[in-house]
Amino acid sequence: MKAGKALNARLDHRNPLVFDTHELGRRPGALQRLSRTVQAPGSPTPFGIEGVIGVPEGSPVELDLRLESVLEGVLVTGTARASAEGECVRCLEPLGQQLEADFQEMYSYPDADNRGRAAEPDDDAEDTDDITPLEDGMFDLEPVLRDAVVLSLPMQPVCREDCPGLCSTCGARLADDPEHHHDAVDIRWAALQGLADTTSDGEKDDMGGAEAGVDEKQEK
Repeated sequence: MKAGKALNARLDHRNPLVFDTHELGRRPGALQRLSRTVQAPGSPTPFGIEGVIGVPEGSPVELDLRLESVLEGVLVTGTARASAEGECVRCLEPLGQQLEADFQEMYSYPDADNRGRAAEPDDDAEDTDDITPLEDGMFDLEPVLRDAVVLSLPMQPVCREDCPGLCSTCGARLADDPEHHHDAVDIRWAALQGLADTTSDGEKDDMGGAEAGVDEKQEK
């Protein structure tokens, strides 16, 4: 089932993503081209990959549609263009990306089986579920558009292909300081280094005590 598809919901012709096919007619081969700019829908389902990248709610989405009347219904082919916003998965910096998503969907007439070929008894039930019927000659493009946009977005967006990310030690953004580094300490020598420091400090204390004793003798 497509994302955001509601069961038994009546279509509202005032919704900019609801299209009316009455002007197209039902003569097979009839064509209609439409261009429309709509606002990206938002909650309850994000128009993208939640927490990663997506088209912000209310931002413009340009649609170019081709509606073709066929025997079983209306075949809709289209392209959507929009601007997506997200976060680089390597350096966590904000990023923007222009996207273009192509899609195609068949919307069937309620009486398609009577007008066209009869439905086969052994037809796969899942195929039947995937068919979206027209409602009073209208269809809702949002579920198809949402799926197309999500599939066109990168699962792991980056601000640039060679982004070096963040320093694993201190979290500094490496792109800002290509020479950034930390002196590596071999853990096998860390204990010996600590012992050497302790010994060195002890020797300094002994030397300090000896010097104090010499000074006292000189004073006497």
